[in-house]
Parts: sequence; structure tokens; C-alpha cells
Amino acid sequence: MSIAVVFDLTEKLDDFFENQAPVREIIFDYYLNFIPYFMNMFSPLFIFISVIFFTSKLAGNSEIIAMLASGVSYHRIMVPYAVSAVLLFVMSFFLTGYVIPPASEKMLSFQDKYIQRFSRENARNIQMEVEPGTILYIESFQKRTNTGYRASLEHFEGKALTMRITADRIHYDSAYNWHMDKYVRRDFDGMYETLTRGNRLDTIIPILPKELFYTAENAQMMTNPELKEYIETQRKRGSGNVQAFETEWWKRWASPIGAFIMTLLGVTLSSKKVRGGMGKNLGIGITLSALYILFSTVSTTFSVSGVMSPFMSVWLPNFIFLTIGVVLYVRVSR
Repeated sequence: MSIAVVFDLTEKLDDFFENQAPVREIIFDYYLNFIPYFMNMFSPLFIFISVIFFTSKLAGNSEIIAMLASGVSYHRIMVPYAVSAVLLFVMSFFLTGYVIPPASEKMLSFQDKYIQRFSRENARNIQMEVEPGTILYIESFQKRTNTGYRASLEHFEGKALTMRITADRIHYDSAYNWHMDKYVRRDFDGMYETLTRGNRLDTIIPILPKELFYTAENAQMMTNPELKEYIETQRKRGSGNVQAFETEWWKRWASPIGAFIMTLLGVTLSSKKVRGGMGKNLGIGITLSALYILFSTVSTTFSVSGVMSPFMSVWLPNFIFLTIGVVLYVRVSR
């Protein structure tokens, strides 16, 4: 963990000096929130190495053989490991669902201010489905004033466009109430078109201004209840652009399960006394855990590209490594 902090500090030190980032904010707003994310990310590696180290010690001293010889089953030996895995699962689930999201938000805010120098006060070229068959487009939107410019609202029935409203300006009032200024409304009925113009149109659009600024990285800043609510809301609207949020949701369940998988693999790989001892077991353990982390990271990109569903892309590494663990466990416990 300290190595990751040192590397990150070396990389961003010039930005800190150039943008005059206060030391207090660097420590408390950035690195203090930086640690939980990486600690949770590399927890499979830490768990695997710890299990292998401890179990290899027992095997090297022939303590596992002595326990088996005294009538203790291999399944009974696994109980303390399973209890520890449950505790690690609870800790990891709590971190990913409730601690890391607000920490990520603070860290991202710091990056926007002192590293990327990026303002999230304005959004451009927003297009989204606000409810089934209704598409909203806003060329530019200011968060501070809740006002957008050059907007359009289109409604489709099937593939047929039935209504289109364009406006020079759109402003959010409250409770999904929006005002469209200097608008032109076109209603289509087959070959006929009805044109209506006006200075102001009050309309209901089921979306909040903050949702216009949501990107894939916003998923990491939502707690579990917030993320679940957002996904359900988007599904009700008929929006199909929620893959990144669904991927993040399943990751928060799949990642903690890694504690069980890494524990199972660690015990089965190191419970037998082998030539090479702990060094060989640690080498195998580090390789497997690195492959697990790499595979878990790469597979999530499949859902974004549409190759796999979010559920399958997130859970696939767990299914594969769990299968390996179960096969090894069956062989060792015989």
C-alpha cells in the first residue's frame, strides 16, 4: 500500500506544486481517501499470501498431518479459514458499498481542482432517454443556474416521431418541473404536422439536473442504496445506457466473494508438504492472485463494449477460480 502511495506521489508531485495544492488537502482529501480503494482492490492478494504463509508453516511443521492423524477431518480444519473469510467478506462489502464511494467523491473533487483542472459545473451535448420513447437533448447546461441552452424534447411511438419541442433555453424549477423558453412545438399525425410557438412552456420531465452530469465514474461515488435506486430509475425510464452502473453494482457483490475463493485456493495449495516449501507456495500464490486481479479488471470491460452482460463479465473470474478451488479441495481432502 505504501508503495502505491509513493508511486502516485512521485507521479503527481509536479501537479501539486504547480497548482499550489495545500498539504492538508493532499493528505486528508486525497491520500486518506486513496488508501481504502487500493486496500480493497488488492485485498485478494493480501488474503492469498497470508493464508499461504500461515498454512505452509503448519504443513512444514507437519502439524496438518498430525491433526489428520488424530481424527480431525480436512473439512474441520477449514472451519477457522471459513470464519475468517466471512469476516473479510463483511469488511470488504462494507468498504465497497459505504466507505469507498464518499471517499472516491472527495478524491475526484481534489483531482478536478488540483490535477486535471476540470470543471464539472458545465455539461455539453447531453442526450438521454428520460422515459420510454422520450429523448431529451441539451447542447449546454450550467449546474450553478440549473439552466440549459438549445434543447429539444422528442417523443416516439415505436419508431415514429409523434412530437418534437425545441427551445432556446430550458430551466429546472422543482419536482421535475422544467420551463422551456422561446419554444417551437411540432405534433405529427401521419402526413400532417401542427406547429405551435410560444415564449414559455411548463412541462414535466422526470429527471433532475444532477443526473445530466452522471458519467461512468459516478457509479463509484454512489453508495449501494443510491446505486440501486439509480439503476431502477433508469430501467423504468427505458434507458439502456446503464451498463457501467450495473457492472459496478455486481462488482460490489463479486469482489467480496473473492475472500472465500482466495482462502480456498490458498489452503488447498499449501496444506501439503512439498519440495520447495513456503517459497514455492508463495510464488504460486502471488501468480494466481495477480491473474485473478488482472482477469477481474479486464473482464469488466466486456460489459462496457457489449460483449457480455454486466453480471457475466463481473462474475466470470469468480466462477473460473472457484471451480479451480473446488477441484483442488476435492483432491486434497481425499
